[in-house]
Amino acid sequence: MQTVAIIPARGGSKGLKNKNIHTVAGAPLLAWTVRQALDAVHVDRVFVTTDDAQIAEVARSYGAEVIDRPAGISGDKATSETAIMHALDVIGLKYGMEPGTVVFLQATSPLRKPGDIDSAIELFRSEGADSLISVTRADDLTIWEQREGAWSSVNFDYRNRGMRQDRPSQYIENGSIYLFTPGVLRKFNNRIGENLSVYPMEFWQTWEIDTIEEIDLVEFYIKKKGLHLSAD
Repeated sequence: MQTVAIIPARGGSKGLKNKNIHTVAGAPLLAWTVRQALDAVHVDRVFVTTDDAQIAEVARSYGAEVIDRPAGISGDKATSETAIMHALDVIGLKYGMEPGTVVFLQATSPLRKPGDIDSAIELFRSEGADSLISVTRADDLTIWEQREGAWSSVNFDYRNRGMRQDRPSQYIENGSIYLFTPGVLRKFNNRIGENLSVYPMEFWQTWEIDTIEEIDLVEFYIKKKGLHLSAD
């Protein structure tokens, strides 16, 4: 059974206009994720689901297949799960197949190293998981939240901080790579099933682009880590 990558990329972003095709390190933001997916040995096909003609043109120009997403599931309140479910239905009708594995990639998280997607797929398969999320360790983060007007420590006890290295390791779901079977999505209407695996990534790979200020940060890491857009 085939493994397909699905990249949701709607138009109409409020935080950063035309975010998905904004130039980042010399290429449209979407292009980074499309090419990373195409470079993955274990990915058979790459689809971009979008409601935007410009995004569709960019996706095709960098080698992805395009699924036209209806306006009704393209607004601010529409979930990624809804977009991917629609994409799977289109793939089934147009190509007559149900993929064995879905690799869901967010275009706003381009800081993937070569091999990350393949390594995540190999881990997913070796552990017999039905879903996988990419994570980064957050051991240095001490998180607080406000509860009923008072501030409370969330992931540590401020009365007994102890040594950082003695605290249990905690992880951030960094939004870069998700894997799941179509059955998980159809059963739970969620990207996470009952047998979850996690793929660890470096902390700098956590950064994503939602605002104009984050472009400089992501471009810094693209240059510092020697990431580049592959050729056709």
